[in-house]
Amino acid sequence: MNIKSNKNIFLFLILLGCFFNSNAQPIKPMPTGELLLNLKKLNVLGTAMYIAAHPDDENTVMLSWLAKERKVRTAYLSITRGDGGQNLIGSELGDLLGLIRTQELLAARAIDGPEQYFTRANDFGFSKNTEETLQIWGKDAVLADVVWRIRNLRPDVIICRFPPDARAGHGNHSASAALAEEAFKLSGDPTKFPEQLKYVKPWQAKRVVWNTFNFGAVSQKPTEGTFIQVEIGGYNPLLGKAYSEIAAESRSQHKSQGFGVPRTRGLRPEYFVHKFGELAQKDVFDGVDLTWSRVKGGKEVESWINLAINSFNPENPSTIVPSLLEAYKTLDKIGDEYWKTQKKKEIENLIIACTGLYFEANPNEYSASSGEKINILATAVKRSDFAINLQKIKLVGLGKDSTFNVSLANNELQRINFSVEIPKNQPLTQPFWLAEKKMGKGMYRVDEQTLIGLPEKPADLQAEFTFVIDNQSFTFSTPVIYKYTDETRGELYRTFEIRPEVTANISDKVYVFANDQAKEVEVTLKAGKSKTSGTVSLDLPTGWKANPANIDFNLANKYQEMKLVFKVTPSSTTPEGTVKAIVKTANGTYDRGILTVAYDHIPPQTLFPVAEAKVVKLDIKTKGKNIGYIVGAGDDVPMALRQIGYNVTILTEKELNEDLSKFDAIVVGVRAYNTEERITYYQKKLMEYVEKGGNMVVQYQVNSNLQKLEMGIGPYPFKLSRDRVTVEEAEVRFLKPESILLNSPNKITSKDFDGWIQERGLYFSNEWDGKYDAILSSNDPNEAPANGGLLYAKYGKGNYIFTGYAFFRQLPAGVSGAYRLFANLISAGK
Repeated sequence: MNIKSNKNIFLFLILLGCFFNSNAQPIKPMPTGELLLNLKKLNVLGTAMYIAAHPDDENTVMLSWLAKERKVRTAYLSITRGDGGQNLIGSELGDLLGLIRTQELLAARAIDGPEQYFTRANDFGFSKNTEETLQIWGKDAVLADVVWRIRNLRPDVIICRFPPDARAGHGNHSASAALAEEAFKLSGDPTKFPEQLKYVKPWQAKRVVWNTFNFGAVSQKPTEGTFIQVEIGGYNPLLGKAYSEIAAESRSQHKSQGFGVPRTRGLRPEYFVHKFGELAQKDVFDGVDLTWSRVKGGKEVESWINLAINSFNPENPSTIVPSLLEAYKTLDKIGDEYWKTQKKKEIENLIIACTGLYFEANPNEYSASSGEKINILATAVKRSDFAINLQKIKLVGLGKDSTFNVSLANNELQRINFSVEIPKNQPLTQPFWLAEKKMGKGMYRVDEQTLIGLPEKPADLQAEFTFVIDNQSFTFSTPVIYKYTDETRGELYRTFEIRPEVTANISDKVYVFANDQAKEVEVTLKAGKSKTSGTVSLDLPTGWKANPANIDFNLANKYQEMKLVFKVTPSSTTPEGTVKAIVKTANGTYDRGILTVAYDHIPPQTLFPVAEAKVVKLDIKTKGKNIGYIVGAGDDVPMALRQIGYNVTILTEKELNEDLSKFDAIVVGVRAYNTEERITYYQKKLMEYVEKGGNMVVQYQVNSNLQKLEMGIGPYPFKLSRDRVTVEEAEVRFLKPESILLNSPNKITSKDFDGWIQERGLYFSNEWDGKYDAILSSNDPNEAPANGGLLYAKYGKGNYIFTGYAFFRQLPAGVSGAYRLFANLISAGK
């Protein structure tokens, strides 16, 4: 790489894709079959960009085929990070779900081979058409992001997963295709988004095509347009797998979506429908020179690569390093900077793999704060007989380097210890797109052009290892990364984090006050370094009061925690607002919390959100006290119900086998019938609970697995549909204004539907037995009324309620009217 400055490292990694897959992953081993595959890839000069809307939209078989069979540089551009979806493995939604799905995509790409990119667009939830999506995202901004990535990657072919119309099934889907098609036309025009030309040049792809799809099945032959057929289900003997097998492993990384799939084998025809550009006759790369002939001076490079391929010895890969080094030097003569840089990067990776070179820099702790001293152990080892000298190690951003001339003996580990101090005002380590507040509902704020579209920001703290290999000097960079051992999972890595001196977590996201009584607000302090002391206070809305006004603290040890309790009294004149924790020490003022998202299939992800919570003073009445709750997917509703005074018992098998009559109501969480298999075995007992006088509230479900319930999920038949109301401001009409659900114990009015977020509701019923009353009606613009969002029936002595309205989003967000209406649902019959 021969990189000599931190700025150059940063730009190099940003503009051409990070050298490593993730800031929390070490050098990836390259088995000899993969090594030979990548050798052959050196002779392919072509790029394909695949574009869709969300994580899990991509055709992973196609991506694997492009990267490992066609051997072109391949990228998947997901317009969003999937922030608006559901989470089947935990309670994280919104930004946190987008964080999880970003890492799942990086894990997928590490398997199937392409690079991963995004735009700044936020997945705001389901959308019914392209126009709505582009209006919410901000068409010009997201279009600029797509053009930016095209100009960076210079794809010869752009492949859309969806058509730009209603067949895509989702406004985000169709919008991704519309953006791709327009960006294809604009990216070569220097008058469009000229601010980008400081970093990149205009680029015109050869064509844009649509990789046709069929939900739930393989691609079907198109019935319209000009298309070509390709076979992508082939077997790669170098990898010992078919592309469909690789794709299954890749797609199964989407664990938060529950997308684990079986490996498939055999023929897999796919189709490309021509959209714009030059028409392809037989091959999607028709008219594209994928050889070294496309660049001046390329033939000489090719000759050295061919020599390396022909003399490759899988038992001693280092024998081809001289040929790779000659190819590397010859690249300086070619006339194309893009391919010169790209192929140098590929050759560097191969030199590292062929020589068995491994290097890393590991701090002794996983986090530190500004001004704190830490130790970093740098190690390097070469597992071959090829001569390599370690010349220098520099800790970029930490002001430390060590120069020496050590000849690396075969398999002899070199260890160099550094003692360093974290610079004052070192930026916090957290996802860059979450560092600032969103630009409205549809776009994340990212002000730095070079960061736009990256899955994650390259680590600020890097270790540069300079090696001399056959008289050529190479400087390779790797993030300073923490390494540790888990007793059950073995050796693991995580990002080295720069944390605030002290963080403050407010225990709940929302505090709902159902009366004028004070509530306890608990703040948990966590020390980012030792010997931290100061005071904590709460910044409250006008008229609200905290007792005490401030609390002193002293944290002697790093990572030590302390819980502080304030009693907060609401104000009737300011019914809603924000409470923020303010921490003052001798070194400054802090207002950040700490949140780590940790799952076994992704590296731990830490962010530092503002230490705040919503406070709401409600005009609300409740009846009943004890709630039994069957938890669904991504479900924070139980916590919200406790906020307004309910005693909530989570119903597991143990509780479901006990007497249920003690509960004033039983609430079923979203998709619980889909995710909790054993709930079907208790359906009869749940219906008996209702029949004997109980009250049951079932939140939205989808049709998956409901076939196991012969009588359905209610006492009388009703069918679920995909009907939804996505406009959160859509009018809600009262079909049964006299219904107890709208009158007791709270009088529900249209104002109770103000301030809803993301959507009104989803998966409404579209057919129901006459014994149900449809209570509410709503619809998106220019659509027929959807009346099946709230169904109510008497059954025996009890009450059964089904609702598709999105309480699971509204209650954790502190939406006042949603609390009042849900309290009525729970109170039915009381």
